[in-house]
Amino acid sequence: MKIKNLMDFLNKGQADSSSEPVVSGLDSAAAAAQSGDNIVYIENNRIETLESQSPGKELLDSGTQWADRSMGEILLSQRKLESADINRIIDYQREKGLYFGEAGIELGLVTQDDILKALSHQFGYSYGHDEEPSKDMVMATTPFGKVAEEFRSIHAQLLNNWLDPAHKTLAIVSPGAKEGRSYFATNIALAFSQLGRSTLLIDADLRTPRQHEIFKVTSRVGLSLLLAGRVKMEDLDMLPDNVTAFPSLSVLSAGPVPPNPSELLSNNKFPLILRRLEKYFDVIIIDTPAAAYYSDVLAIASVAGSALLVARREYSKMQDLKDLKGVLDKARATTVGAVLNQY
Repeated sequence: MKIKNLMDFLNKGQADSSSEPVVSGLDSAAAAAQSGDNIVYIENNRIETLESQSPGKELLDSGTQWADRSMGEILLSQRKLESADINRIIDYQREKGLYFGEAGIELGLVTQDDILKALSHQFGYSYGHDEEPSKDMVMATTPFGKVAEEFRSIHAQLLNNWLDPAHKTLAIVSPGAKEGRSYFATNIALAFSQLGRSTLLIDADLRTPRQHEIFKVTSRVGLSLLLAGRVKMEDLDMLPDNVTAFPSLSVLSAGPVPPNPSELLSNNKFPLILRRLEKYFDVIIIDTPAAAYYSDVLAIASVAGSALLVARREYSKMQDLKDLKGVLDKARATTVGAVLNQY
């Protein structure tokens, strides 16, 4: 997947200096130099007292489920190693001067993937490979690969240029079908959740929903039933499905495909539902239908308030993207950036 700044073209003649597009490959030092900012290093000579150290001790003592456990203990609990294997690795580790994981791999007792999983537990990083996730979930299947790093780059830019308490809901939009909206929505939601931010992924594509397939959601209760008034608002807190491998991620599937998606999305229940959900999550990502369903996208974007454009390389047409940008402007939704997807 490659990221490009499409905003110059899309904003031609309608530049908005108040919003900063999401782009990739921004070098922080170069950016500081261009802006005239100087980097100043301040040496802190403050002497710590016992009183000032106590909060730090509390932080270390609080720990996490895995942080205070050795890699051997984690691999033992995951049944990747036996006690005898751990002793053998430790002896080899001392003899060769290696890290525990390196010694285990050289001895053929564990794989590189086993070590990465154990490290992810130690550092509080959700890694869902044990549950055989969909191939679309690259943040789970290959979280340390090149594509996953691209998603982290986009995630970092959204953190810096978009996310704040007043802007936490983002609609993922594209002009047509098969351009990678669901794929992008899935992985950017995973990226936010992997950093511990409470994240909700909503499948608002009530025509050809996919998130229930990607996340293997079995519940038939979803957005369509909420919008139709067939689920009580009091039950809303229990609706999003928690993704076991990613404790900070919840998914609200589309539910049964209705005969009247546009009417459901345009009724007054959608903004009420979204505003209530915003009270419980740090970030909400919305997967949307293709912009060919103009009224659907208009309704979703106007409530979300922010949108990110997804285009497919050598597939999407620039004029279609420009037309979609016009739809977003009409909905008074801020276009935070554009992603060129090679998929």
